[in-house]
Amino acid sequence: MKLGDFVVIKKQKDVWKGKIIQKKGRYLTLKLDSGYNIGILIDKNTKVKIIKKSEIKKHKPIKFEIKFDEKKPLVSILSAGGTIASSIDYSTGAISASYSAGEIVAAVPELADFANIKTKKILEEMSENLLPKHWKKIAIEVGKELKDCEGVVITHGTDTLSYTTSALSFMLKNLNKPVVFTFAQKSSDRGSSDSAINLVCSTITATKDIAEVVVVGHASIDDNYCFIHRGNKVRKMHSSQRNAFRSINSFPIGKVWPSGKIEFLGGYRSRKEVKEKFYVDDKIEEKVGIVKAYPGLDPELIDWYINKGYKGLVIEGTGLGHVNVKSKSLLPKIKRAISEGMIVCMTTQTIYGRVNPWVYSPARKLLDIGVIYLEDLLTETAYTKLMWVLGHTKDMEKARELMLENLAGEFNPRLEPNQFLV
Repeated sequence: MKLGDFVVIKKQKDVWKGKIIQKKGRYLTLKLDSGYNIGILIDKNTKVKIIKKSEIKKHKPIKFEIKFDEKKPLVSILSAGGTIASSIDYSTGAISASYSAGEIVAAVPELADFANIKTKKILEEMSENLLPKHWKKIAIEVGKELKDCEGVVITHGTDTLSYTTSALSFMLKNLNKPVVFTFAQKSSDRGSSDSAINLVCSTITATKDIAEVVVVGHASIDDNYCFIHRGNKVRKMHSSQRNAFRSINSFPIGKVWPSGKIEFLGGYRSRKEVKEKFYVDDKIEEKVGIVKAYPGLDPELIDWYINKGYKGLVIEGTGLGHVNVKSKSLLPKIKRAISEGMIVCMTTQTIYGRVNPWVYSPARKLLDIGVIYLEDLLTETAYTKLMWVLGHTKDMEKARELMLENLAGEFNPRLEPNQFLV
């Protein structure tokens, strides 16, 4: 058996038909007729029959010559992972990532209608494997590209995308051009892939007047238009749907169509509003943790963070920002943490809405001992902001002041009922 052979595999009551696209040890990976891939352990109970042998030619990306158009802006596309703009061999299912400008425009030729494209691969990581050091690398690379480009697009995995975009919203100071993150929920070897429209709409957004870190992706399950989300007010809200990303506690900044049409829905910072010089400020304190409040939470978990020398903690409380203050009370441990110099902040696990310590007395107890209630911040935004703040000051009062200051549009002073589940 070799790659490209069409086979039938029988194992007990299961039968699979497809092409072999990978052989690794005792495992075969088949591309099924449905377009999905499946890995099968080949053991003594497995029967494999070759239906048709196939000669596989080495896959080469489509050649495409780019002509620079002086009338169009220059946009840089940075690859930090994901499958956007891959070239596909549909006969075998093999995917070859394309990173040169010619190959990307060949995969998504509509990009050339809106901008001149340059590209660079900066990371090859699934987003669940990213660390704070990777946020810093992305920020530095974006800073380099903004010197001669009108905007930057970054392709990124979906799972931790909102952590990266939140972090960069604080690291990219006096940002005066669009920094656009995009993604694909469906791999490029499937007919349902969302990569092309996301990349086209992101490139269009990168040529506009927005001077913020944003996320652009499908607004619905159809290929009609994309939303533009503020990078620190967005979360992945579905594990697999193409319209997984939604703005939280705010309206999307706008809608963008692959035709080039754009409609703004909410306020945003424009290029002309930024007067000071742009720079990358990536100093962060990585010893920051997140604790989710739940029934039965052992208060000694807080001791673990204290004993490990953590400088900050975000508690994702229930409702308006609550934790257990009776049996198994967290109060003594939180009080100890703050007395030893740790900054402790509160967000809500309800996702939508804001925390408020003035409604119920248990929350006022937390406020009295020094817990910082972070209004309508998402937990990932609070986490990355606390890292950035503690990278700049160890003074508790200054840190408190910065955590409550609206540094990058992360706070929305007025929440409206129709912002819920937009």
